[in-house]
Amino acid sequence: MRGLRLDAVHGVLPEERRTPQPFEVDLDLVLDTTAAARGDDLALSADYAAATEAAAGVLRGPPRRLLETLAADVAAAVLEDGRVDAVTVVVRKLRPPLGHPVGSTAVRIHRARPPAGPAPGR
Repeated sequence: MRGLRLDAVHGVLPEERRTPQPFEVDLDLVLDTTAAARGDDLALSADYAAATEAAAGVLRGPPRRLLETLAADVAAAVLEDGRVDAVTVVVRKLRPPLGHPVGSTAVRIHRARPPAGPAPGR
């Protein structure tokens, strides 16, 4: 999913935490789609609407100082869907206050669900 855009109040500077500014999020979901494709069964695939809503919920949530924290929190929210094994998240601040003209700043992270292991004591 590319280009989820929302205005939000994240950043280090006080004005960034008061005045909404534009952010953009990209999500790459990793999951086994074999059964979904074979059965043409939406219930066995990722819920793209839910993934974008999870990302939007984080952006609308409490202010974070760092893009790294914002991206990590988006990844954690998307991974709450048990069908998603891993996610790559890109968060862009589209008008960063850097003192020089810059199109955007961005952070890209990849997070994966820990592999299921044997039960404790086995």
